Amino acid sequence: MKDIIPHIFKKEFKIPQEERLANAIGRFSATEKIIFGILATILMISAVSLLWQVNQNFLVSVPAEGGSFSEGIIGTPRFINPVIAISDAERDMTSLVYSGLLKANTDGTLIPNLAKNYTISDDGLIYTFYLKDNIFFHDGTPITSDDVEFTITQIQDPSIKSHKRANWDGVTVEKIGEKQIRFILKKPYSPFIENTTIGIIPKHIWKNVSTDEFAFSQFNIEPVGSGPYQIKSINRDSGGLIQYYELSPFKKYALGKPYISSIFMRFYPNEKALLSAYKSGYIQNINGIAPQEAELLKTKGVRIETTPLPRIFAVFLNQNNVPLFADQAIRQALNIAMPKEAILKEVLQGYATAIDGPIPSTVNSINPESFDDRINEAKQILAKDGWQINQAGILEKKTKKDTSVLQFSLATSNTPELRQSAEIIKSAWAKLGINVTIKIFDTGDLNQNIIRTRKYDALLFGEIIGRDPDLFAFWHSSQRNDPGLNIAMYVNSKVDKILEDARAISNPEDRKAKYKEFDDIIHQEIPALFVYSPNFIYVVAKDIEGFSLGQITTSGDRFANINEWYINTDQVWKIFVNNN
Repeated sequence: MKDIIPHIFKKEFKIPQEERLANAIGRFSATEKIIFGILATILMISAVSLLWQVNQNFLVSVPAEGGSFSEGIIGTPRFINPVIAISDAERDMTSLVYSGLLKANTDGTLIPNLAKNYTISDDGLIYTFYLKDNIFFHDGTPITSDDVEFTITQIQDPSIKSHKRANWDGVTVEKIGEKQIRFILKKPYSPFIENTTIGIIPKHIWKNVSTDEFAFSQFNIEPVGSGPYQIKSINRDSGGLIQYYELSPFKKYALGKPYISSIFMRFYPNEKALLSAYKSGYIQNINGIAPQEAELLKTKGVRIETTPLPRIFAVFLNQNNVPLFADQAIRQALNIAMPKEAILKEVLQGYATAIDGPIPSTVNSINPESFDDRINEAKQILAKDGWQINQAGILEKKTKKDTSVLQFSLATSNTPELRQSAEIIKSAWAKLGINVTIKIFDTGDLNQNIIRTRKYDALLFGEIIGRDPDLFAFWHSSQRNDPGLNIAMYVNSKVDKILEDARAISNPEDRKAKYKEFDDIIHQEIPALFVYSPNFIYVVAKDIEGFSLGQITTSGDRFANINEWYINTDQVWKIFVNNN
């Protein structure tokens, strides 16, 4: 038996068919052997190709970790801190480094981030949030309701001067447990939920920083948050000025570790320097560029992503400074002669939407009549109201007591778009016989010394309405003085009541109906001359996938789904994707 088994394993077994095939091939002529070889090769290639095709049918591309990009930003951040961030550069960095209880999704809806869920009381006064388990700051410290409470109390502290303070004024914060916190409002305010997207700062780091030192803390430029990306390194020039941040993905981010391995956020003093860096290849993504530059890049095949911004640009009429603006005929004529089409075409290159009311609209509202026809219509309105051209070519109106001349100044910010728009408006109104003097101010000067003091006749300016259009601050009579934003100095008791009621309504359709009432009154009374809502313009590298611009209110919102962006991909069978 022992001898038989080894013999079996050593014995060669031949398949008869193979022998017959070998014998048949052996009898082939040389030509036949060549033909057979070619056919056999074709068969093998076809079989391999078929198997490859079958394999490809089962494969899909999925995001993979890796890759990097550089983003260029105008300005240098001083406060990478959601409590005191002001500039676009600061808000951009804050949106990457910090996360809030909720997060705005790309479709404009709010989704849980650090919170796993929340409840709202029936009377709309109590908001209770429950934090997720296993949520951490970038330094590994667990996030608790202490951090949430601390962040809000810092915002509410008047000595810190947070621009978010008004959003939390009068709100009581109650810590219920380590993972549970409650916000109590004095009266219903349906847009309040938006406030909970504010980034949470770590109490264990900031608790020893006094209010006097808060704005000067090193943690404002070396931030520790819980957002999708964390600070890996900081590059400074010889003078200590920050040139760029290198960011790496946070593995324990509440919504999942991002795919892209490195992001370089580089800072430039102005648009010229930004564009120079882009054209030299130092950066791949940019925003904050003029529409003319965007259109030029687009013609060269550059990837340009745009989306409407919930912002209103209008000429606000200050009747306190210019009593003539109280005349309905003047406001009506100015509105009819507003050259929206010229501004959209010549200044904004189509990267905007014409509007005719205080609520952002996606519908082009340019009057179908020709501009010349509208000028003639405006002239007739003014003539009927008693205005006549004087020897200087300016409209005047004589009464028994005195003579009024139709002239005023138009103030605006020192930006290319607004300067050009102001000139076009001035030229259009000059056709009516109205003398307009343009006054240009740097942004800071305009805000502090002109708008806050209400020292302007007419003001070409933009208002950020926000994702949830609460218009109280912009049009309620109580907001006529600083820090209110009623820069039209508008007073209407009926509108006040509508805006007060709208704030307390939670049903979106009911709120929409209220705002329709408000919009109708504004159309009738014309306290401001509405011009356009701009588009957000973003130049994005072509190899970035998973990107969705969606609805944004500030530039930082472009990073809303950055944890889903990817550059690299893997090929896997569909069955494994489905199983995931």
